[in-house]
Amino acid sequence: MTTNIQNQWSSQMGFILAAIGSAVGLGNIWKFPYLTGEYGGGAFVIIYLICVVLMGLPIMMAEVLLGKRGAGSPVASMRNLAKEAGQSRLWQLLGWLGVIAGFLVLSYYSVIAGWTLDYVWNSASGTFATNNTPAAIKSIFTDLTSNPTYLLILHSIFMLVTIIILARGVQGGLERAVKFMIPALFVVLIMLLAYAISTPKFMDGVHFMFDINFNKFFYPDGENFSGKGILVAMGQAFFSLSLGMGAIMVYGAYLPKDASIAKTTAIVAFADTLVAILAGLIIFPIVFSNGLEPNAGVGLVFQTLPIAFGQMPFGNIFGSLFFLLLTLAALSSAISLIEPAIAWLVETGKCARVSATIVIGIATWLLGFVTIFSFNEWSEFKLFSMNMFELIDYVTSNIMLPLGGILMAIFVAWLMKSEDVTSELKVSAQNFGYQIWNFLLRYIIPLAVTLVFLNAIGIF
Repeated sequence: MTTNIQNQWSSQMGFILAAIGSAVGLGNIWKFPYLTGEYGGGAFVIIYLICVVLMGLPIMMAEVLLGKRGAGSPVASMRNLAKEAGQSRLWQLLGWLGVIAGFLVLSYYSVIAGWTLDYVWNSASGTFATNNTPAAIKSIFTDLTSNPTYLLILHSIFMLVTIIILARGVQGGLERAVKFMIPALFVVLIMLLAYAISTPKFMDGVHFMFDINFNKFFYPDGENFSGKGILVAMGQAFFSLSLGMGAIMVYGAYLPKDASIAKTTAIVAFADTLVAILAGLIIFPIVFSNGLEPNAGVGLVFQTLPIAFGQMPFGNIFGSLFFLLLTLAALSSAISLIEPAIAWLVETGKCARVSATIVIGIATWLLGFVTIFSFNEWSEFKLFSMNMFELIDYVTSNIMLPLGGILMAIFVAWLMKSEDVTSELKVSAQNFGYQIWNFLLRYIIPLAVTLVFLNAIGIF
């Protein structure tokens, strides 16, 4: 198929690092630990891991395959592939679903990432050491989120850095950035894990992460069954792996033709999951060692860990490292979230890459105002009992991304010609691994996601 994409990764390793960068972000280090805390620890972890293996990894392979064969932005790839398979042009809407989801996610992602910039400074300057009571730390967080002007400055700085990296292209910007950020991220993770192991409650954190209590998971109020935890775990698996956002599809379009889809996606999924587990093993021992609550919700990282960093020896160093880690992780993901939209503008000939990056970056920056005001000026405005930030997060993570995943699974397993699929995977139709993957895409994933959806809206 003729390519619409002029850029490519310099190597398979370039794609792996970029895809790890896309997957590893705030979802692993900010969101996964607080969801684990809210949904009872080990039971949530095991359900999340099952979702990654049985849903996330197969769909990631499908999404990379679609990008690699479609050879364009998600919109162009789906249009090309629908034509090749003799299907309706309406399938290009699947590409638009991913582009819009990534755009929406980055609009609030950038605001949260701005918080990490502020906390790097607060840790390094000793603010947490001199204000280390729960009330004082909560006040710092409240003052931050209630100040729209300051949030706008932080959001603007983060988006500016993201735009500069993206404007430099694939090899000059994306690949060069992740070659530095991903190794740096793992170095900081290992340093923080070493500290967590030295805390008196490290094993408490281990037990919390891996001891399984399904009663608490399925009966959160002690009486009524709820499948919400499964929906959240599934949404987190999609969010964490960057599935359904178009990012992995467009990264697949930059993949060299001789690269192995199965091998690269397996490495990315493993690395992403490893970071999430390590983040929990770092955060929960620190939480328990300082008598804090693991179910602190969205504010777990921002309202509990600073107390610990403020009290521990060399806390300003470890705190700065931790929030620097969050910033690097957020940036490595942010650069992938609007790449699909940029690729679409470039390939349509509407803009050169620099202009496309500026246009999409400014649009994302403007939409970020909605999240900024959700924490202050518009905090009382709610739809479906959620403020605008919570609504955007819920719709993207728990509806748009899984829906995109289902549609990708259906298209690859049911509508594409099997010889085209096996050609991209470089396997025969009789290959046992291929047959398992195809079975999961055809039957298990659509059925499982549908049942979880029906339960979430109260039908099942």
